[in-house]
Amino acid sequence: MKTNQHFRNRKRRAQAGVTLIEMLVVMTIIALFAALVVPAMLSKGDAARVTKAHADISSFMTALASYKLDTGVYPTTEQGLRALREKPNDVAQWAGPYIQQDVPKDPWNHDYVYKYPGDQSPDPEIVCYGADGQPGGEGMNADIVSWKSN
Repeated sequence: MKTNQHFRNRKRRAQAGVTLIEMLVVMTIIALFAALVVPAMLSKGDAARVTKAHADISSFMTALASYKLDTGVYPTTEQGLRALREKPNDVAQWAGPYIQQDVPKDPWNHDYVYKYPGDQSPDPEIVCYGADGQPGGEGMNADIVSWKSN
């Protein structure tokens, strides 16, 4: 005849630990959740970078228009976007700075490319080469340019 103590000990042992099956089920649920959520979060980050590059380029173009109103010309390719922050030596009527902070890097930590006159028009051109930092490309590597709208 088994005692009540024996049944209580047996019940306690059954509740004491987590089985391997339970651990595998939990790990599978976590892996499925990560597989669904992480790519969605990463794509939002990429879209935010593209939006930031468009906003930066738009801001530069506005500052360049103010620069031209004051000086009568756009900065040369050699002077670059730095002319919006620091007065070039040979420019009269400079009333900047035209941007509040140093010229930022693009969202992928590359320099924006400035050219005046541009290849697409006589106006200045600003290019962000995307994630790969190289001309051309598709998706996140595609160029973001000042002469095309979003």
